[in-house]
Amino acid sequence: MKTRFLLPHKYKKIGWLFLIPSTIFGLFIIFTSFEPEWLKFPMFTFFAESTPFSGDEPVYFSMIKTNIANELAGVSFLISAMLVAFSKAKNEDEFITKIRLESLVWATYIHFGMLLIGMLFLFSIEFFTFMIFNMFTLLILYIIKFNFALYRTKKL
Repeated sequence: MKTRFLLPHKYKKIGWLFLIPSTIFGLFIIFTSFEPEWLKFPMFTFFAESTPFSGDEPVYFSMIKTNIANELAGVSFLISAMLVAFSKAKNEDEFITKIRLESLVWATYIHFGMLLIGMLFLFSIEFFTFMIFNMFTLLILYIIKFNFALYRTKKL
């Protein structure tokens, strides 16, 4: 079966190679507020405000100096997770395509169910922290469900 949107299988190994360290790095940054001085760079921004209640005028389309540790962790996680999630299996066939679709639908339901619960029951900074994690849950859930479904079918 010809798949138009999947990457070649070799990218799955590269994705796993970077996914695990980027996950550890991202969790380390979140839980320790790690922001080394050497990761401060001038970056282009669409919108910047010094603090929400400072009274300063917001700045649009300009350069700001910021620490890019969060961005490095997020971008490396997203790219590596997408490589893992959307690379072909060794023997990509119609059955694996069916498992992909079912896993993606299942992950989407769970992801948006979690989002709904978070929107109803979390507020303030807790909601913001929840949203940081929720940005990545769709890919994480899909990868877990798809690989678990493949594992179960190979055991049978």
